[in-house]
Amino acid sequence: MSTGTPTPSVSRKLTIDDIADTRAYERERADLRARIIELKARRRVEIGTFVTLTFENRDTVRYQIQEMARVERLATDADIQVELDTYNPMIPEPGELCATLFIELTSESSMQEWLPKLVGIEHSLVLRLADGTEVRSAAEAAHASQLTRETVTAAVHFVQFAFTPAQVESFAAGPVELAVDHPAYQEAVVLRDLTVSELTGDLRPN
Repeated sequence: MSTGTPTPSVSRKLTIDDIADTRAYERERADLRARIIELKARRRVEIGTFVTLTFENRDTVRYQIQEMARVERLATDADIQVELDTYNPMIPEPGELCATLFIELTSESSMQEWLPKLVGIEHSLVLRLADGTEVRSAAEAAHASQLTRETVTAAVHFVQFAFTPAQVESFAAGPVELAVDHPAYQEAVVLRDLTVSELTGDLRPN
């Protein structure tokens, strides 16, 4: 018989037990990499000529940590925990979206031109929903604390979007426009239905 008490939601964050050791990871790496490439294709959004967002989830973050552990030969729980502490904030809980923002400039001259112009871009992403409301990005707190240069921005940012329950349902119904309204870079794109469906899974409880 039900007691009427809601079942507490289970956190999506990763723990030490979720990260395979090097030998075990090598056995799954090829298959996992293929799945993550396919997954990121559904979660990647290009906005204008050189700004891209990749919306993260538990699977993309686990892959990132596994690759970091492999490349840097991290073998101890303490080392892995550092990576977990760094990347776990990028796993969205229900009602959130988390993304890595890339400013994809390919030459030193273009970086020197644009990175000073784009200071504050991490706060300039807007999801425009069908009900007329907007959800604006915020910089992930730990990442933001490391941005100490006020006259030039980084080429990579970690950003988050927080939704009300009504906004979650509006997002799921679509259409959804993702815009950058920075004074130096104003672009917008309508999310593909495939992407909206994929991200709705982040926004709703498991």
